[in-house]
Amino acid sequence: MTTYESDIKTISSGEEVVFGLISDLNNLQMLKDDGRVQEKLKDLTFDADSCSFTVDMLGNIGFRIIDREPFKTVKMEVFNVPMQMNFWIQLKQVADNDTKMKLTLKADFPTMIKMMVDSKLKEGINTIAGYLADGLNKKLNG
Repeated sequence: MTTYESDIKTISSGEEVVFGLISDLNNLQMLKDDGRVQEKLKDLTFDADSCSFTVDMLGNIGFRIIDREPFKTVKMEVFNVPMQMNFWIQLKQVADNDTKMKLTLKADFPTMIKMMVDSKLKEGINTIAGYLADGLNKKLNG
């Protein structure tokens, strides 16, 4: 398994509030309004436990929540991909209105595919973390 981790992002709220938002994927609907997200992901659909979207040259991809550890972690599995991939969001509150967030992706790639997607996934996990942090901060702080 190869592990990709995002940079640590800051959300201006307590971990309980942030967890409440990310543990119900319907709350990610806000990403549909982000022009940066619309450039990369098409056909975004959400429900409480899953999300799917279309990526150019890859097709339809999605993820679904498989575990929630209150106020700490939301774990997901990726589906519609030809290999095993898991992804999770970790939270740690460091002050009253200061929660740190990190995204981690683990994937089991054949060597040839890993060579083709490695740099894209390193960049992509940080991009997603940034979009998510921006969206959450906007939702929480107006």
